[in-house]
Amino acid sequence: MAAPATFVVVVALVAAALCGGVCRAQDMDNEWARYRGFFGGGGTLLPQSDVDLLEFPLNLEYLEAEFFCWSALGYGLDGIDVNLTGGGPHPIGGQTAALTPFVRDVATQFCYQEVGHLRAIKQNVRGFPRPQLDISATNIGKIVEQAMNTTLDPPFNPYENSLNFLIASYIIPYVGLTGYVGANPKLLTPQARRLVAGLLGVESAQDAVIRALLYERGLSRVASYGVGVAEVTAHISELRNELGRRGVKDEGLVVAPGEGPEGQTVGNIIAGDRYSLAYDRTPEEILGIVYGTGSPAQAGGFFPQGADGRIARGLLM
Repeated sequence: MAAPATFVVVVALVAAALCGGVCRAQDMDNEWARYRGFFGGGGTLLPQSDVDLLEFPLNLEYLEAEFFCWSALGYGLDGIDVNLTGGGPHPIGGQTAALTPFVRDVATQFCYQEVGHLRAIKQNVRGFPRPQLDISATNIGKIVEQAMNTTLDPPFNPYENSLNFLIASYIIPYVGLTGYVGANPKLLTPQARRLVAGLLGVESAQDAVIRALLYERGLSRVASYGVGVAEVTAHISELRNELGRRGVKDEGLVVAPGEGPEGQTVGNIIAGDRYSLAYDRTPEEILGIVYGTGSPAQAGGFFPQGADGRIARGLLM
């Protein structure tokens, strides 16, 4: 059980007194450094490894909050609670999406859920300012083209209609939920595990809603591209597997015979492994995906200047 903060301070002071001036200032600095890592945000006691694993998802939560809020409301965190941005730069290319009332309602709920996630994480760790994000139609269109391995004419625009928005939404929350699955067994404290479990529950629910809405439109054609919705999701999942570089951890809405739940369906409304358990990903895999480069050391994609936090910064070139 971790010692209370006041006990840590008392121990350090008593140790200094017993040294009687023999201990050097460097020794005290080393002693404080041992305990400094146990402080998250707001004076909470967390080991440094838990702090790092809780801070890393802020990158994805910032991304989701800005994309959903801009799509639904026409403004992002700066118009909701500027304090949550930490003074970070405005996202590139956010705009109001042309959505049906139903899809806009869903997007609005997602928007405020992500705002809540940011608040929850920052109540436990200090976090960092919003990194530079690129949620422009041009950037997301390039991701879809990368997945389809072709140049689309006209370019894919996630803000053009509800179907395009849902396809773009398919790209984002699933990556975050696999990160939470991967982080959970590495966390040391019940406080951190409880937070991640709560975040995972809602992120996975968001992904399920998106997949269900797309599954209903599985045979619909996407704009003038002559490609079905299910085929597009398969290509996006294949791209994420390729960029993650750790095998199959992603599946589209329709899979080959024998690859669905228990090998009994080709419909795949929720992605999962052979036991229908959620796939996990490491920060390295996630960064390779959201950067669009396949490498956690090469920024790009949604994070043109790279993600933030000790884990992400430590992996950049």
